[in-house]
Amino acid sequence: VVKFRRTGESARSEDDAASGEHEVQIEGVGGGLEAVELDDGAAVPKEFANPTDDTFMVEDAVEAIGFGKFQWKLSVLTGLAWMADAMEMMILSILAPQLHCEWRLPSWQVALLTSVVFVGMMSSSTLWGNISDQYGRKTGLKISVLWTLYYGILSAFAPVYSWILVLRGLVGFGIGGVPQSVTLYAEFLPMKARAKCILLIEVFWALGTVFEVILAVFVMPSLGWRWLLILSAVPLLLFAVLCFWLPESARYDVLSGNQEKAIATLKRIATENGAPMPLGKLIISRQEDRGRMKDLFTPHFRWTTLLLWFIWFSNAFSYYGLVLLTTELFQAGDVCSISSRKKAVEAKCSLACEYLSEEDYMDLLWTTLSEFPGVLVTLWIIDRLGRKKTMALCFAIFSFCSLLLSICVWRNMLTLLLFIARAFISGGFQAAYVYTPEVYPTATRALGLGTCSGMARVGALITPFIAQVMLESSVYLTLAVYSGCCLLAAVASCFLPIETKGRGLQESSHREWGQEMVGRGTHGAGVARSNSGSQE
Repeated sequence: VVKFRRTGESARSEDDAASGEHEVQIEGVGGGLEAVELDDGAAVPKEFANPTDDTFMVEDAVEAIGFGKFQWKLSVLTGLAWMADAMEMMILSILAPQLHCEWRLPSWQVALLTSVVFVGMMSSSTLWGNISDQYGRKTGLKISVLWTLYYGILSAFAPVYSWILVLRGLVGFGIGGVPQSVTLYAEFLPMKARAKCILLIEVFWALGTVFEVILAVFVMPSLGWRWLLILSAVPLLLFAVLCFWLPESARYDVLSGNQEKAIATLKRIATENGAPMPLGKLIISRQEDRGRMKDLFTPHFRWTTLLLWFIWFSNAFSYYGLVLLTTELFQAGDVCSISSRKKAVEAKCSLACEYLSEEDYMDLLWTTLSEFPGVLVTLWIIDRLGRKKTMALCFAIFSFCSLLLSICVWRNMLTLLLFIARAFISGGFQAAYVYTPEVYPTATRALGLGTCSGMARVGALITPFIAQVMLESSVYLTLAVYSGCCLLAAVASCFLPIETKGRGLQESSHREWGQEMVGRGTHGAGVARSNSGSQE
């Protein structure tokens, strides 16, 4: 029983008025607490924000502290990493036609230049996830960013094709670790803000792609592609300088047994946010066997892992395919109108090339801007429909737009369809980024996200050969492949066994499935309480 003596006017029963005291019964808490009497008009002290908890978990602390200044700073920093990733990806669609013309590369070498980046990302994604689970989120992220920055700048000085092929592959190897910024970011977010914040990081991705196109418009005609590569590394440089401010994830520290470090991190966040820390002792849930691949295939996670791998594969396959397809369709504007114009299709030399025109850049910019409304739509539906249905809807709309692209349409309609398709496939990608960290426990969260990211890179690795090589043979078959793949991904999203909307992050894989934090968002953060006890 916690007693507060009421002062001043308030609505209460006659019994309350007679006694002058109000008692609050808190379930599961024993007696023996002294009455606390507050002076006239005094507020409840911050120290009493969580007066009855003798133990608390990291999730309790994150919920009690809430969203504040610390999370805003973290959002900007994570956004910089995301922006850098987007720019390195967007540059592929700009660099490919330029080198195709400048170095007289055949189409298969142009496709290989794009694919080698994804080979690097695919081969490293699981490794970075394992490093992040074993040695910390901050450690993995810092190494990957510095690696990407070094080889990104170095690739600008490549003298011949073979050099740029190797260096861009090494850039891809580093970029494979950038998605771990989402793991770190998600672990510091309270439940109610998590979906919205991770989705709003997509704004930085969209900013990165738009900035890359604008940069290309001004840099390519005067300074050339080498300066474009150097200037595209600026967000990575900013992140590398600022990432030393980043704390290690308190969830990771607890799981690795570093209680003092976890408490220091939580106190730092509480101080920056001007919020109270929960009272009591932080529960330690040390787990040595972190980041094991077999944990992704336990009975609880097996189907989730396999379905997520296909969903991520389809997401990247379709997203990057559309990015490359946009450039190709704008350059060969008469592909869809061949039948209506009754033109004979002439054999195309693989060495024939066309530089991107100003009109191509403007259309590329418009389709890139589609990611902003894509974020807003996904933001509006993800907490209404849930994560699974949001992904399914995004895939279905992309599939429909892909089919419409095969109809002979004029340039403006082509741009509009690409705009809508890009908006929804980017929204589906972000919904997957919300769902994946939520569904896996802390012990395998980074590895789970890493393996999903690795599967995405497999899709991205294959897609240049569809969007750039197959397109030369048949635009209809190319669009049918993308449409069919996303239709299957929509079905896979519906069959995911767990919906994570309104469900907190799991701390340990040793716990019962879905036990933690279910429905916690409906309770006040100040008295959030875990009844699960120690995990030792």
